[in-house]
Amino acid sequence: MAKEQLQKEKLRLRIKSYDARLIDSSARQIVEAIKRQGGEVVGPIPLPTEFKKYSVNRSTFVHKKSVDQFELRVHKRLIDILNPQQKIIESLTDLNLPAGVDVEIKMS
Repeated sequence: MAKEQLQKEKLRLRIKSYDARLIDSSARQIVEAIKRQGGEVVGPIPLPTEFKKYSVNRSTFVHKKSVDQFELRVHKRLIDILNPQQKIIESLTDLNLPAGVDVEIKMS
């Protein structure tokens, strides 16, 4: 019962991007905005990078063993906001994040 009272509300932000420097600067920008409003932040916690690998034939007919290989990396970060207030949520919606950064917000 005591644990339930301590952890009342938590706002979880999952940030995804293909560029590692872009996601780090965005996470820093989000954390600074939350701290300016007086919120309590846990993170950013780096999650494992997801690798997607693709192999494409260079030629359509001959030289079938000649292959180009491509790799797509998806970098992820996790930020928890403990006991979020309305002004913190409003400041997050007003943030101007760069293109290529995806933010998912989940309330728990």
